[in-house]
Amino acid sequence: MPDDLIGRIEDTNLSEALSERYLAYALSTIMSRSLPDVRDGLKPVHRRLIYAMHQLRLDPTAGFKKCARVVGDVIGKYHPHGDVAVYDALVRLAQDFAARYPLVEGQGNFGNIDGDNAAAMRYTEARLTEVARALLAGIDDDAVDFRPTYDGEESEPVVLPGAFPNLLANGAAGIAVGMATSIPPHNAGEVCAAAIHLIGNPEATTADLLRHMPGPDFPTGGTMVEDAAALLQAYETGRGGFRVRAKWEVERGKHGTWQIVVTEIPYQVPKARLIEQIAELMEDKKLPLLGDVRDESTETVRLVLEPRTRGVEPEMLMATMFRATALEARFPLNMNVLDATRTPRVMGLRDVLRAWLDHRHEVLIRRSRHRLAAIERRLEVLDGYLAVYLNLDEVIRIIREEDEPKPALMRRFEISELQAEAILNMRLRSLRRLEEMEIRKEHKALTKERKDIRALLADEALRWTRIAGEIEETRKKFGDGALGVRRTVVGEVPVAIEVATHAFVEREPITAILSEKGWIRAMKGHVAEGTDLRFKEGDRLKFLLPCETTDRLCLFGTNGRAYTVKAGDLPRGRGDGQPVRLLAELTNEDDVFALFVPRDDARYLVASSTGRGFVVAGGELLAEKRTGKQVLNLRPGEEAALCVPADGDHVAVVGDNRKLLIFPLEQVPELSRGAGVILQRYRDGGLSDAKVFRLADGLTWRLGEKTRTETNLRDWLGERAQAGRLPPSGFPKSNRFG
Repeated sequence: MPDDLIGRIEDTNLSEALSERYLAYALSTIMSRSLPDVRDGLKPVHRRLIYAMHQLRLDPTAGFKKCARVVGDVIGKYHPHGDVAVYDALVRLAQDFAARYPLVEGQGNFGNIDGDNAAAMRYTEARLTEVARALLAGIDDDAVDFRPTYDGEESEPVVLPGAFPNLLANGAAGIAVGMATSIPPHNAGEVCAAAIHLIGNPEATTADLLRHMPGPDFPTGGTMVEDAAALLQAYETGRGGFRVRAKWEVERGKHGTWQIVVTEIPYQVPKARLIEQIAELMEDKKLPLLGDVRDESTETVRLVLEPRTRGVEPEMLMATMFRATALEARFPLNMNVLDATRTPRVMGLRDVLRAWLDHRHEVLIRRSRHRLAAIERRLEVLDGYLAVYLNLDEVIRIIREEDEPKPALMRRFEISELQAEAILNMRLRSLRRLEEMEIRKEHKALTKERKDIRALLADEALRWTRIAGEIEETRKKFGDGALGVRRTVVGEVPVAIEVATHAFVEREPITAILSEKGWIRAMKGHVAEGTDLRFKEGDRLKFLLPCETTDRLCLFGTNGRAYTVKAGDLPRGRGDGQPVRLLAELTNEDDVFALFVPRDDARYLVASSTGRGFVVAGGELLAEKRTGKQVLNLRPGEEAALCVPADGDHVAVVGDNRKLLIFPLEQVPELSRGAGVILQRYRDGGLSDAKVFRLADGLTWRLGEKTRTETNLRDWLGERAQAGRLPPSGFPKSNRFG
């Protein structure tokens, strides 16, 4: 620093100073750190890593070197930043679950999909892959520009030649000042196919390109479930996103058991953190359909999800998992890159491919010119050699006798200084006849190559044909075989699965037991009739109803009210249960004459003891209060006596007077509540029993242990409210159908 500036203080406006310095920082972040170049798809740190490894000759066929050596060269020569940041970038280039086509081949612990970090750089080793070699192809042939490094002692490439479509194949992510980039990985074979199509059809649309490249291809696989229209818009504008779901399958076990096995998880989702998230949600009771989660992964992913009950459908379980966990993730698309002029802008798919192809075109021209210049120099030397062989004795004389043979050779044979220098440096063994033949052969081959290169430089169509051929070679090399197999399945947009409320409740088979004295309880499983059950002294079984814990039971009382009890609320165990009046406000324990599970889609025939009744929908028999719901309006002296399913076309009614009447069900009105209409008219007594049945099937009744069916019912057919006739012989003396 000059002496006159030491101790000098200048007044500056703070806002101007801050804005000036922040602008410089922002530009540095955007151009030198966070955004990739559209031509080679690399950020500066990645480009410097690959070039430094190239300088260390860490080719795919060479041996490995310690990562600490590579990082040291990068931060010492090209990238003056922290070693941790540089090593992290190197590690990511080597992770096959992070990069679709790794640019670095690692040896040692480079982390895993669980999110564990790599070992320290003093323990790990690395070298370049074939993909990185393709990116570097031609870098020594003046294919790209170089610039001085930060200290001016070295030079580094501004961009790599990029024979591999790295930007789309491996993707990129970064956050700059005021802008960000997020590009998913794609299949290199598909990208090359789209680029070749664009060469042959320069006016191709994004939709045309997507036929060759249908979407991202993540290294961790998964299933992409994005709408085709949204996908097209995202690639046209360069902004959008993709929904990716884990890949899963059902494994069936014994006795109807099953489990879900997840074999692929969304990109950039750490497996260990995913399992922690699922476990936390299970503790918070936010995954009621999931019973357990296990990680059985080895080198491949295997997450096992066990349902809480077998009654849950696998699709319903996974629907809840996709909604609540990272088994479904959204990867954003924001193709914000630096173009050929180092200007950041958002590009669509077509623009990105066009920029890469234009870069390959420029590389081809520069490499061709570089090769042409080298051929010209070599042919000049070979022309000098051929002049020697035609006048070999004279050349030897000049070299032996002249004090300065170079000018003498130039005057005598009219050759250039380069040719004269090459002749003087020629070894004596090169003067043999065989060597002359080799020189003429080389001269002929180089002359033909020079002609071909000049034709290539003069014809743009020929250049694009050559580029298409090079891209096709890249497609075959990296797009075929195991490396080129598409890993992410392009699936259909999933249909929204409505998860019913009852699916979150554990369903268990039970049997509701109601005694004649009004004690109710439940037993696990479905208890068959005739099972020996214990009751209080003097009490016995009245109703035995198989059901499930999620069912709502209807208790119909003689007071005409319907009461609702949740089956899961019934007391269980070996005891006697509890009085039913504690669950429903009945006037006394003897009031319940019907216990069943009402179905919303079913209808029921309800009737009073005097033979008045109507049809009611199953949903009308459910009540939300303990006081129940008045369904059948009773007159003084009447009681509700009947509630049977109305799943037929005719009604059979039998009275206490043992008269049987059959009439069409359509003559009975359907009401939600009321007194009903007369089903059968009686002079004495009242209703004994009724049944709804299909006339074509005949009328059935129980007679002891046997069942009898009567199909000839013409004598008992009539109209509603008639008296009826005596039943057929063999009808039960109890006047009940059984």
